[in-house]
Amino acid sequence: MQLSVVVVNYNVRYFLEQALYSIRKACEGIEAEIFVVDNHSADGSCEMVRHRFPEVILLDNKENYGFSKANNQAIRLAKGKYILLINPDTVVEEDCFKKVIDFMEATPDAGAVGVKMIDGAGKFLPESKRGLPTPEVAFYKIFGLAALFPKSKRFGKYHLGFLDKNKTHEVEILAGAFMMISKEAFEKAGLLDEDYFMYGEDIDLSFRISKAGFKNYYFSDTTIIHYKGESTKRTSVNYVFTFYRAMIIFAKKHYSQKHARIFSTLIHFAIYIRAIAAIGIRFFKQALLPGLDFIFFILAFLIIKNVWSEYKFETREAYPENSVWVNSIVYSVLWMSGLFLAGSYHKRKTFLSVVKGIAIGTLAIAVFYAFVDEAYRFSRALIVLGTFASIFIAYLNRLFIYFLSNKKLSFSLGSELKTIIVGNKDEVSRVQDLLVKSKSRTEYIGFVGVNDSETEDDHYIGNVNQLADIVELFGVEEIIFCSKDLSAARIIEWMGIIGKPDVMFKIVPEESLFIIGSNSKNAPGDFYTIEFNLSLSKPFEQQKKRLFDIGFALILLPFLPIILLFVKNRTGLFSNWFRVLSGDLTWVGYAKTENNKLLPGLREGVLSPVDKNQGKFINEVTAQKLNFLYAKDYSVEKDFIILVKSLRSLGN
Repeated sequence: MQLSVVVVNYNVRYFLEQALYSIRKACEGIEAEIFVVDNHSADGSCEMVRHRFPEVILLDNKENYGFSKANNQAIRLAKGKYILLINPDTVVEEDCFKKVIDFMEATPDAGAVGVKMIDGAGKFLPESKRGLPTPEVAFYKIFGLAALFPKSKRFGKYHLGFLDKNKTHEVEILAGAFMMISKEAFEKAGLLDEDYFMYGEDIDLSFRISKAGFKNYYFSDTTIIHYKGESTKRTSVNYVFTFYRAMIIFAKKHYSQKHARIFSTLIHFAIYIRAIAAIGIRFFKQALLPGLDFIFFILAFLIIKNVWSEYKFETREAYPENSVWVNSIVYSVLWMSGLFLAGSYHKRKTFLSVVKGIAIGTLAIAVFYAFVDEAYRFSRALIVLGTFASIFIAYLNRLFIYFLSNKKLSFSLGSELKTIIVGNKDEVSRVQDLLVKSKSRTEYIGFVGVNDSETEDDHYIGNVNQLADIVELFGVEEIIFCSKDLSAARIIEWMGIIGKPDVMFKIVPEESLFIIGSNSKNAPGDFYTIEFNLSLSKPFEQQKKRLFDIGFALILLPFLPIILLFVKNRTGLFSNWFRVLSGDLTWVGYAKTENNKLLPGLREGVLSPVDKNQGKFINEVTAQKLNFLYAKDYSVEKDFIILVKSLRSLGN
């Protein structure tokens, strides 16, 4: 056996499928075996592997063993002369494995080889080649000198920025996203150290391979895409603690006591600085838009009040100062609450969501107006003027945030990306259908053909050789490549040629129901899919559902004496009421079926979509479809209808 490929997977089913398609192609002509070690994923990864890749040796763990232990499970079974450790969020060129094996065969001292990696936007990932993280190197990295002087031989040792990325070099450390290691090197250096749960194990293994008398090489003659950040969210506090603690394990294991102590002190300092920074950045990002809305809503209302007072009463003192401040704050909060309910603080930052949100807030203000004391009732004209001002302000704030994030102005707030598809007509038609069914936010411009036989089609806009010009001419923001019609090598080549930071790249594997990609090395990969473009997969919809659970529980209270007359199980009703309020249950969940783990997670439900059929027989297949439709098109109204129709069953 020439090659054993090992992929450790945890809840990245879509990326794993694309990776396995590319790995399968790269293994053609090579005597190879492929292992997937799944660390107890809950997204249907194992079912997908069994169904689509029957040749793969699947190790289905019943708990998450971490990266090192999972890799070791497969390495112990591997028969290949060379063993490749590769991440599931990667795409390899068709001749990648052959090129690396040929290099290792021609380089007897090569214990391990890594390759050039690019992110989903086609940018080179500097961690493709790294230096040993000595206390000195760590100091330069932690205090930002490495970032300031990336090409310096003194300060740039962490990512070896002074070495040409387009040439092959001997290096100290390789990235675990792609490491091809000879079995001989494993036998002498040992397997991955299982003290590392995640991160640091690649540094440790690279170091031990060097100590065993072999060399690590960065090989530049092949390139892979690495959707860095998908398996773990790299900006999270958890990532900071996990990564830097791995560095402490490495220091204690390989450095002298004195150096390990210095290194440990540096790392502990870095942990707290980075953790505080991560929390601060996350809070700032989340609070910026609501903060801008709140401040400018109040300022606008105060200005409108002054202008209206002068116009109507010829004085600015027409309204009591206390009531002005109370009302401006209350109105602002209600408008912001409306924006939240309309999804305008989440991904749906569109003009329509702004109008809808402010309208909801104004409706709430009307209720507030009807019940408050006379002293706090302003002129209705102020509310109307404030409503229009708030729409204008909220929209401007979202334009500003979009500009900050994307470095360009879009009056549609990027709600629809100008998209082209690159491939042959049949596959393009399939992808178009996928885009429609997945409700993706695309403005389809047309397709770019791989050959010249489809020029008569109305949607044809040019040949793949004209791709760069087409992108420029139409202002394309998203390119979807059909991997059935273009090799991974060609896709990677075009990503490099276009190289525009505001163009997103996505790939659709043949026969697959998803399209994946990522526009930044710091952004997790994203995807369009028919199967999982479900409302309930969105945090905002889950939050709405939880608010509805609490709200309905509170609404039930005054009507309990009446409801108790109809409910079958009264004791169960009280138990369910308390458990919903505490978060143990939800009023409406999924019907119990075999495939619920493929759907977004939900608490166990008192009722399910099946209950609205009022006891009619439902088989397993029908129940699964009802669950899917419930998750796909979830709304608070659906929950309310199910509850009203099934009041008698609230004690179940």
